[in-house]
Amino acid sequence: MITDRDVAQYHETGYLVVPDVIEPDLLGRLRAALDGLVANAASVTDHTDVYDLEPGHTPESPKVRRIKLPHSHTPVFWELAQYPRMVEIMNRLLGPSGARLQSSKINLKAPHYGSPVEWHQDWAFYPHTNDDMLAVGVMLDDAYLENGPLLVVPGSHKGPTWDHHDAQGYFCGAMDPTRNEVDFDSAVPLTGKAGSMSFHHVRAVHGSAQNVSDKPRRLLLYEFSAGDAFPLMGIKDWDQYNRNLVSGTPINTPRIVPAPVRMPLPPSPRPGSIYENQSTAQNKYFARREPAKV
Repeated sequence: MITDRDVAQYHETGYLVVPDVIEPDLLGRLRAALDGLVANAASVTDHTDVYDLEPGHTPESPKVRRIKLPHSHTPVFWELAQYPRMVEIMNRLLGPSGARLQSSKINLKAPHYGSPVEWHQDWAFYPHTNDDMLAVGVMLDDAYLENGPLLVVPGSHKGPTWDHHDAQGYFCGAMDPTRNEVDFDSAVPLTGKAGSMSFHHVRAVHGSAQNVSDKPRRLLLYEFSAGDAFPLMGIKDWDQYNRNLVSGTPINTPRIVPAPVRMPLPPSPRPGSIYENQSTAQNKYFARREPAKV
């Protein structure tokens, strides 16, 4: 699926976009499953273990900004986590120890609305013994500049781990843009047709703006680590940890490589999702526009 030049680009810039990874039948099943999940959100009035809701959500007009851990409760998303084409790409990018699924979510941006995500590094949320880790962005819709695609700062994965704490010292999962630590204007949009996938390094600085178009932007995100990267915050369930391997074999000998680490402690007073975490950030980069009244 990818060439040696693609691998070199990923390691140099911290990101890669691969078109046409998902076959049309599977893409259709993913979209249908997501439509069903969103429809079922009409039965809830607050955030749950499955749903993170947009402001303004009502049972009559469901507004969902995130589906949490879809691989754990909807079979087609676990099927995709093991999709041979995707696993082949990850094996090239992560190295010989295999690939382990860490987490998954679907971020949904409704037309003319869709919550932005402030600049951050995934590494700030879950540091490991080495940084051979990445996130896969599965484009369930066409992603283009106006509907809020992922934005990645090239080469930022080679720099520091920036502070992601709020003014009170609690983890908030967002960088403070007023510190001028990174040239956000240099960020590159990861765009493509539905069925394409993006791959970005765990230390790459990234974010996404609000959807200002009349088209939805639904992005399924998987976080994967190399098989020999172990979480510094510990492993809660060893058996499940090893069941999450999609390639490679279980080991108990982590590979330790020095990398800049800031622990996500003390934890956010607003747990649940990155949207809740970032709500305590004092300074924000992406302006939020309310939808037009109809």
